[in-house]
Amino acid sequence: MPTTPRLGTPRPASPELLRSVFRLHAAGVAVITARGDRPVGFTATSLNSVAAEPPLISFGIGTTSSSWPVVSQAEHIGVHILGEHQRELAATFARSGADRFAPPTGWRTGPEDVPVLDGVLAWLVCRVVARVPAGDHRIVIAEVVAGDPAGAGRPLLYHQGRFNALRD
Repeated sequence: MPTTPRLGTPRPASPELLRSVFRLHAAGVAVITARGDRPVGFTATSLNSVAAEPPLISFGIGTTSSSWPVVSQAEHIGVHILGEHQRELAATFARSGADRFAPPTGWRTGPEDVPVLDGVLAWLVCRVVARVPAGDHRIVIAEVVAGDPAGAGRPLLYHQGRFNALRD
């Protein structure tokens, strides 16, 4: 009979406990974009499929994020699934103060005037239907209006504070 490892001593809830636990959770990497007076975007690992009918997605964004003022007013957002070849792109959109849309970032204006990134595995343009308060974040729920799943490659993952490739 296999032995089960003993559980450690429980720690009280804290932001650090949550971060420590979620460093162990591998997540897909996405970039969310929107356009206000200028394009904005950020790297997200909180992307979820919510419903198939109607097709809804969700993601979290911090209210202190430099992208929040635009996302808080945007009618449409872009969702981009990154490939393992796009670690630098993920890092650029995660870096505070970076000019995220300057070269070498390739992008174009897509449906609903949303910035669409080049070379991604897949992208969606979605209409924002709700922004739900959640602590120091907002959960954005959006309905898919257009997209393209035709990119090639394997997904980029985030695990233990690093961007990683999927292994078989």
